[in-house]
Amino acid sequence: MQYSEKMNRRSTWLAMVLGLILFMPIVGCTQTSGIESTSYRLMLHTLLSHDVPEITVAAASQAEDKAVFLDAREPAEFNVSHIAGAIPVGYDQFDLSALAGIPKDQQIIVYCSVGYRSEKVSEQLLAAGYQRVANLYGGIFEWKNQGHPVVNPAGEPTDEIHAYNRTWGMWLKKGATKVY
Repeated sequence: MQYSEKMNRRSTWLAMVLGLILFMPIVGCTQTSGIESTSYRLMLHTLLSHDVPEITVAAASQAEDKAVFLDAREPAEFNVSHIAGAIPVGYDQFDLSALAGIPKDQQIIVYCSVGYRSEKVSEQLLAAGYQRVANLYGGIFEWKNQGHPVVNPAGEPTDEIHAYNRTWGMWLKKGATKVY
């Protein structure tokens, strides 16, 4: 084997190892994000700034009885379905007064469709002094993808989820009837 051929093989091997090391945090194991879909994890990794604490669906479902859930979607989305007990706070018209009476040390989990709007609302909550705020990583889409229930405005279980639009609705994969 010639020297240049050995170097090409070593360079290829090194590039593969470096690629894996650099790519791992993006699509890494599902244990850190809790999301099975590699493409969904990659999209979320690039879409979100990750400047606020994030919580997986599994961890959020464990905290469901102790935490206050805030829904950062718009009223039309909330009125199709939401996580039981969630308080609608919206995004476009978000106002901190919607949290009147919620202690600043209360655990708060904010969600929207995929996590972008809820991340922005979480930033505002943290800036206002709320101490235990987390963005639901993957949003209500991932909540439903992992088989957790949602309810309609009457509090009855439903499979309907407002999918925001057809482009974003592609991330809603399991157990849901998409509503636009």
